[in-house]
Amino acid sequence: MDILQQDIMYLPGVGPNRKKILSEELGIQTYGDLLEYFPYKHVDRSRVYTVHELTGDMPFVQVVGTILSFETFKMSPTKERVVGHFSDGTGIMDLVWFGAGGKYAKQNYRIGTEYLVFGKPTVFNNRIQVSHPDIDEASKVDTSAMGMQPYYNTTEKMKKRGLTSRSVERLTKTLISALKEPVPETLPDLIIGKLHLMRRDQALRSIHYPQNAKELEHARVRLKFEELFYVQLNILRYASDQRRKYRGYVFSHIGEVFNDFYHNHLPFPLTEAQKRVIREIRKDMGSGRQMNRLLQGDVGSGKTLVALMSMLIAIDNGYQACIMAPTEILAEQHLQTIMAFLNGMNLRVTLLTGIVKGRRRKEVLEGLLDGTIQILVGTHAVIEETVQFARLGFVVVDEQHRFGVAQRAKLWSKSANPPHVLVMTATPIPRTLAMTLYGDLDVSVIDELPPGRKPVVTHHLYDSRITSLYNGIRQQIIEGRQVYCVFPLIEESEKIDLKNLEQGYEVLCQAFPEFRLSKVHGKMKPADKEEEMQRFVSGETQILVATTVIEVGVNVPNASVMVIFDAQRFGLSQLHQLRGRVGRGADQSFCLLVTPYKLSEDTRKRIDIMCDTNDGFRIAEADLKLRGPGDLEGTQQSGMAFDLKIADIARDGQLVQMARDEAQLIIDDDPTCTSEKHSILWNRLRQLRKTNINWGVIS
Repeated sequence: MDILQQDIMYLPGVGPNRKKILSEELGIQTYGDLLEYFPYKHVDRSRVYTVHELTGDMPFVQVVGTILSFETFKMSPTKERVVGHFSDGTGIMDLVWFGAGGKYAKQNYRIGTEYLVFGKPTVFNNRIQVSHPDIDEASKVDTSAMGMQPYYNTTEKMKKRGLTSRSVERLTKTLISALKEPVPETLPDLIIGKLHLMRRDQALRSIHYPQNAKELEHARVRLKFEELFYVQLNILRYASDQRRKYRGYVFSHIGEVFNDFYHNHLPFPLTEAQKRVIREIRKDMGSGRQMNRLLQGDVGSGKTLVALMSMLIAIDNGYQACIMAPTEILAEQHLQTIMAFLNGMNLRVTLLTGIVKGRRRKEVLEGLLDGTIQILVGTHAVIEETVQFARLGFVVVDEQHRFGVAQRAKLWSKSANPPHVLVMTATPIPRTLAMTLYGDLDVSVIDELPPGRKPVVTHHLYDSRITSLYNGIRQQIIEGRQVYCVFPLIEESEKIDLKNLEQGYEVLCQAFPEFRLSKVHGKMKPADKEEEMQRFVSGETQILVATTVIEVGVNVPNASVMVIFDAQRFGLSQLHQLRGRVGRGADQSFCLLVTPYKLSEDTRKRIDIMCDTNDGFRIAEADLKLRGPGDLEGTQQSGMAFDLKIADIARDGQLVQMARDEAQLIIDDDPTCTSEKHSILWNRLRQLRKTNINWGVIS
């Protein structure tokens, strides 16, 4: 049996109790799992400082010296602080323990004995101090052999059971000592040699215990590359497989429906970006292979019009089209938009959502089956088994990140051949993330707004200037425009002292007694929500007070002001989405970000970026760098497709590209994934697909 498959319980120092905690808290069940539980940082333990050299802003340091005396300070009847005055001859520093740590220190550390002290220095009362230091007898430690000490993330539950970072380190050291044979290689020699990568056995040992920073970096690069390479290989293998398996419908005919719309119903001239994307889609649909294309475009860039014109090509070729949206509000918005575009044309466009029931639903299902409905707009209700089409040829999936691939696949089963698929998102996705989340899709970008659109002006206001804000809102409404006011929470939270929507609504009602207000949030019944939304859309109410339910799918050209209260609570992409609700008419629009004065450095950066640019791609790149891929809207909300143990898509863009290039070369050389010379790769991929990584989501 491979030693890496050995149950972690049998590693000396683990046993059944520790195995249970390691398994529940970190998912570590085998020797291999522990070996691949990588440290989050390393501290150089080979360097010994003097007390005289220490400053309060240094990272972890170690000093050799003796404890001169102990002093105890009562903090309360039951709590005390113990201070050990420590010197190495160049100066004096304080070692500090609180609670039980002080009792342990006085019982176990002897005055006059030479110790190696390790910890984070701070300054208190003009003297260097280290709280709860690691202490070893200096005579028992060879600092020159200590190298870089690894630090591991642990949970509160683990710490309570005595499983600290140091404990995990000891277990890892025991494991690496037990590995007498080299860990099997998972990359071919050709790639290792070409890219000058460290071998896997050395990388896995060095990532835990490197001799120096250079060796650590080489180990990181090797393990990051391998992780990203297999993600890309899996995506490209899947895409290649799909292309070989599935022939697409050939839509070679541009006919009467498309031409009538283009010449007689187009509401405004297409931008060059829209024309380019339509050409790319037409080429795909006429190629004989099934299209899988991602359409990225900022809010208001005209994606829906491009999608509609693509659907009309399918109709000209005798097929039906369908657009699937994540919410009923967004589906109804699409229906209204499409029907307005097609006004006067003899096409049957129908809605299918959860609230379409009874006789109306029966009529929709019959119309789809007999082919009299040409365009269906719906939510996930579209993928139910009872919904069958006569000839489904083109599918648009809006806000793709809210649908799993399994849901997309259900649409395919509704047609003899899989229909052409156009995936749309208004959340601009940085290139490295798109390559990983949507690596199986070709990408089109609408990077141009329609003419006449004025960029939204964004200002940052402190909540102390609320009177000035209200005056500005009042003036906009007097001039005939409408206002969104967005709050981050619906109900009072005891943990977070926030202005919430309920309170905010009351305050705004008092501030604007002369105007009418609507209120919308996610906990309302769909019918009530829809009624309130419609009051705002029709202009009956001037101010819409809402949570982020209005982030997508609300189109009110007359609304020119977006006020976001407690803007520090929102991510960059979410702020950008909300801002996209205004700026849809000819009037100058404004987005006002209201925050308290006290903000973290990261939050200030977010707010500054919002005020500096309207470019969704710049914002997405900044968001990826600030927050990492796991927090981006559309990835974390729906669950990132897989867990990366060491690579970071935000910071390892170059490695993502390198991994994709190498994976593409393999697929080009071996499209059926059966060649003996690549067996090491296909065996490893099969092995990975059996692990807890949800590979199915990205394939």
